[in-house]
Amino acid sequence: MNIGLDIMGGDFAPEEIVLGAIEAQKEIPSEHTITLVGDSVAAKKILERERVNSSLFSFVHTTEVIEMADHATKAMRAKQDSSINVGFKLLSQGKLDAFSSAGNSGAMLIGSMFAVRPIAGVIRPCITSVLPKESGGVGVILDVGINADCKPDVLYQFAILGSLYAEFVFNVKDPKVGLLNIGEEKEKGNLLAQATHELMEGTDDFNFVGNIEGRDIFNDKADVVVCDGFTGNVILKEAEAFYSLIAKRGLLDDYFSRFNYENYGGTPILGVNGNVLIGHGISNAKAIKNMLNLSLNLAQADLPNKIKKAFK
Repeated sequence: MNIGLDIMGGDFAPEEIVLGAIEAQKEIPSEHTITLVGDSVAAKKILERERVNSSLFSFVHTTEVIEMADHATKAMRAKQDSSINVGFKLLSQGKLDAFSSAGNSGAMLIGSMFAVRPIAGVIRPCITSVLPKESGGVGVILDVGINADCKPDVLYQFAILGSLYAEFVFNVKDPKVGLLNIGEEKEKGNLLAQATHELMEGTDDFNFVGNIEGRDIFNDKADVVVCDGFTGNVILKEAEAFYSLIAKRGLLDDYFSRFNYENYGGTPILGVNGNVLIGHGISNAKAIKNMLNLSLNLAQADLPNKIKKAFK
């Protein structure tokens, strides 16, 4: 597998990005390649300083950077030799098996929609986040930000995408899908929740277990939690704040330590013709390392092709 990494994206690029690549290279088997996309001169200086042989990596040099504050659409058009644009070109040409960046998330979304494009039949691609389970396992929640308003058929598709992701990347057998609502009864909730429940009830496309409440997202009632992106983003940001509050007070234990975003690195964009991952803008070396490991897992799972098969 050839795993591409934008070394110019993120608040601490290229320093922390390259350091993360160094750490990932120690864990990723040698038959796989990490390709650093961006200023190769700067990357090689960091590698030399860290006494790491540059031959352990592949390089694609670029001369432009899409900054975090850039207007995503304008920047993608104007900066053709940016690390994000070039990374997507390589991915669409099959020269990369995955491409990840902690840079401008808007540009990453645009690249996903127009360079590798949505899979036929997918109404709206989405992003997901990991839910650490108190039992020790993990679940996923989707969408967490790019689809603030949804219709029932879109949420239905999120359930399919989340089930495939949980099964083939996190090895959850026959994942249980729960619809996030304000009560367990199917009559509860707003019009969207009620209509979605009616659509999901009795389906053979995934293992639907009914409505779940907010207090259930960290237990084992569901492995896949489905909601619109507005709700999912609120939950994600609340979990991040919860972790920060606990950490500041020195109250962390093994379970709450698992809420640290660094442990997961990034989130894939599900429903597009390629393995694309978006990392947090403040990603440090540990987060980048874990994002590259997740990139490899996604590529090995061949998730886009499994999604294509499910949507035929």
